[in-house]
Amino acid sequence: MGVPLFRFLFRKMWNTRWMTLSTLIGLIVAVSFTVSIPMYADGALKRVISQSIQENSEGLPAGSLLLRYQSTGGEKTDLAALQDVNTFIEQEVQDKIGFPALLYVHSQQIRPTEVIPVDPTKVDASRVRNMTLASLSELDKQVEISNGRMNKDGNINGALEVVMLEDAMYRNDLHIGDELDYPVYGGSNVNLRVKIVGTFKPVDEKSAFWYQGFESMMNTLYVTPKTLHDVVLKENKVQLQNSSWYYAFDLREIKTSQIAELRSTLDRLGIELYQKLKGTNVELSFAKLLDEFRSQSLRLQMMLFTLAAPMIAMVFYFIAMNANQALEKQQSDISVLRSRGASTKQIILMYLLEGVILGGLALLASPFFGWFMAKSIGSANGFLEFVNRKSIPVGFSSDAVIFGSAAVIIALTATLIPAIAAARSSIVNLRQKMARKDKKPFWQKWFLDIALLGLAGYGYYLSNQQQLLSFQTGMTSDQLQVQPFLFFVPALAIFSIGLFFLRIFPWLLKLVQWMFSKVLPLPFYLTLTQLSRSAKSYYPLMILLILTLGLGVYNSSAARTIDLNSTERTQYKYGADVVLQTVWESSAEFEPNSNQGNNGGGQGNGGNPGAGGQQQKPSKIIFNEPPFELFKRQPGVEAATRVLKTKANVIVSGRSIGQGMLMGIDNVDFANVAWLRADMFPVHPYKYLDAMGKYTESGVIISSNTASKYQLKPGDSISISISDQMVDFAIVAVLPYWPTQYPDQAPFFIANLDYIFDQSPIQPYEVWLKMKEGAKLAPVIESLQKAGIELASVTDVRSELIAQSKHPSRGGVFGILSMGFLISIVVSLIGYLLYWFFNLSSRVVQFGILRAMGLSRGQLTGMLLLEQLFTAGLSIGLGIVIGKIVSYLFLPFLQGTESAQMQVPPFRIIFDSRDTLQLYFVVLVMMILGASMLFMHIRRLRVHQAVKMGEER
Repeated sequence: MGVPLFRFLFRKMWNTRWMTLSTLIGLIVAVSFTVSIPMYADGALKRVISQSIQENSEGLPAGSLLLRYQSTGGEKTDLAALQDVNTFIEQEVQDKIGFPALLYVHSQQIRPTEVIPVDPTKVDASRVRNMTLASLSELDKQVEISNGRMNKDGNINGALEVVMLEDAMYRNDLHIGDELDYPVYGGSNVNLRVKIVGTFKPVDEKSAFWYQGFESMMNTLYVTPKTLHDVVLKENKVQLQNSSWYYAFDLREIKTSQIAELRSTLDRLGIELYQKLKGTNVELSFAKLLDEFRSQSLRLQMMLFTLAAPMIAMVFYFIAMNANQALEKQQSDISVLRSRGASTKQIILMYLLEGVILGGLALLASPFFGWFMAKSIGSANGFLEFVNRKSIPVGFSSDAVIFGSAAVIIALTATLIPAIAAARSSIVNLRQKMARKDKKPFWQKWFLDIALLGLAGYGYYLSNQQQLLSFQTGMTSDQLQVQPFLFFVPALAIFSIGLFFLRIFPWLLKLVQWMFSKVLPLPFYLTLTQLSRSAKSYYPLMILLILTLGLGVYNSSAARTIDLNSTERTQYKYGADVVLQTVWESSAEFEPNSNQGNNGGGQGNGGNPGAGGQQQKPSKIIFNEPPFELFKRQPGVEAATRVLKTKANVIVSGRSIGQGMLMGIDNVDFANVAWLRADMFPVHPYKYLDAMGKYTESGVIISSNTASKYQLKPGDSISISISDQMVDFAIVAVLPYWPTQYPDQAPFFIANLDYIFDQSPIQPYEVWLKMKEGAKLAPVIESLQKAGIELASVTDVRSELIAQSKHPSRGGVFGILSMGFLISIVVSLIGYLLYWFFNLSSRVVQFGILRAMGLSRGQLTGMLLLEQLFTAGLSIGLGIVIGKIVSYLFLPFLQGTESAQMQVPPFRIIFDSRDTLQLYFVVLVMMILGASMLFMHIRRLRVHQAVKMGEER
């Protein structure tokens, strides 16, 4: 039974090889795309861990694990249990953790006591010295001897040899060769004699070996570990106060799938240690770091899966469409098998085996294609922008296997369900189904499209409420409880609108046919008749094209919108390519203290007795301005401008309206340097800069909210207090935005810098630079330093934008959207060609009859071209239009992902013409290939072969 079944299965797969191949391609794409997400998340996690390790390099390493035994008073040390714990920690803990140890330190110490000099003539006995006797593993490898020599094991001439930190010896006024008595109380009552034989300095003070800190070592005498164990603990039975084991693990190669198990190991470790020796526990671990990594990885995977889910579902739909087409072609074969004795289980088993074989092949191929997709996602610098930079390390993990297997099971289920229904059909059922081809699909019968439209509308309502709440509270979406299904709403909207259009599609055809039936040409009439009678058979292709192209348009617009608005927010925040703040030399100016009592002198030495000890405050600070022209001549600098930003008190009609941000600029230089987006202003920003220099030097531009609140208009006068001097200004314009200014936080006032300095003392300003394409900032800084100009701060906006583009979340978003866009194009192209190939193949008899009835080859060709235009062409146009409508509806909600106060400059939705052209190009290729296939099919058509007795196979 087994071999014949497999032989029959492979023959069936070979006879429908193109359909089988397309299903396999769809499976490989779906499984590989699914697998690439955990693979990318693992690589991104490694990058995050590397960054965390670098950030924590000043303190203890990120993978620090500290285990400690602390004795309780009065209890003797169980040396056997202590040795058991020590063996467990040294030999088994690292294996349990599963990562290489960069460092291992074992330290032990007994209770501190007051040491007594053996020879009071050599050591000051009047000084109290509380010292601790301890040991450190491999101390000799981490230090260099500064005085004397390294200590030896054992009791030598009645004394234990010890070494000290060099600073500790000097602080305690001790010397090389000094001997001290170390009395031990509390049960043992023994006296240990120690001899200082050397001092040491650490080779690397920043090494994690010194995790305890040098301050704790200032009163510590170090014997060898063997001496402490054999002589102090074993021979003299001294109680051990504590024992510490410190590991620094290298976690850079950790994978997401290992985090949960490693976290469980750390939780279990404390229990195992305590059971071996009471008082032993985990004092410091990297459990919180693992939780943080796990949280970041889950958030990243959730975000990527929510972005990728519509594309993956689209590919599953493509697979199901292929399976249905194959079943429709094979239904007569299935009914024949049933009539010849094949059971339902055998037929289902045959299709199950086919799905398992194809799914297994897809799962085997997914690591290779998934690796390529994950690498592509990691190299994404923007939408459809893949750069050749250091890529994220990508590997195949158990999570990838789980997700890949789940994708195969879902695809297998999607293809098997219709096969089960087909396997239960007899010849009678088949004939009944063929006679009722005009039967409505289930989603129309149960009004599923209307329900999905309602659900999409509800999702839009929730998204709108979410954004309103964000604006009202100033909270971000991460702080608010965002429902995950809101990410699927745009795809759901595209799908539901497409289904609703298919519901009314036959009505529109019948309406056109009824209105123009008497004047329509024959091919046109036949096309409308065919489509209105068999509209159901075109639904799979039409919804596939609407979904793929609609998602393609939405994803490309979403990516461009996120990218551009994120970039523009950063550019608006800083205003230029580079912002420099120089160090200004200054001098204080004092006024004579003539108003004080007794008319004392300017230094306050003689007058008011109460002020004699007070320091006189300067009346003003005089600043020396650095040479500004020097900035314009720097290498790589295209233009430079001065920008003063200072808080000032504003007076309107004789009363103060509070503080605002005064910004002084050189209007010509500012126009050449600053980032200005034209659509933020009622007219081009250069007009306002021109007005400031053309009409009056005292002109000022004020913020719209201030003008609205105090009813100010161009031409009105205001006064601004600058350095305790009142300066008058005339309003020349009212604007909602200005680079670097956030009107919701503070009102802004833009004025001429030269006029400000003419009316008030000069004060430090920023220097904004516009750099040439590809110019480096380092030569500019070096040149300024050589010229004697010291910089207080340097902000390179270009570097910040590059850092943002390298963030794993940002790269993942653009990578997923880019891959989704490309997959949409590929799936729509393959689906279109396959559908028309099998559609034309299944209608050979119909074409033969039409030709036999007198329809010319040109008329038949025109009829089929019109079919493509009414189905594929209409679906393509509708998909693009729906994608743009959904983008306009849902993309504004991306504003909710940022703080409500940072929605400056205004959010805008982007449709890049390059993406649209790419879509149009693919559509053109699809139509050309479809028309070519049609022409080839008609040229090969032979009437005497098509019109024959019997039925079509």
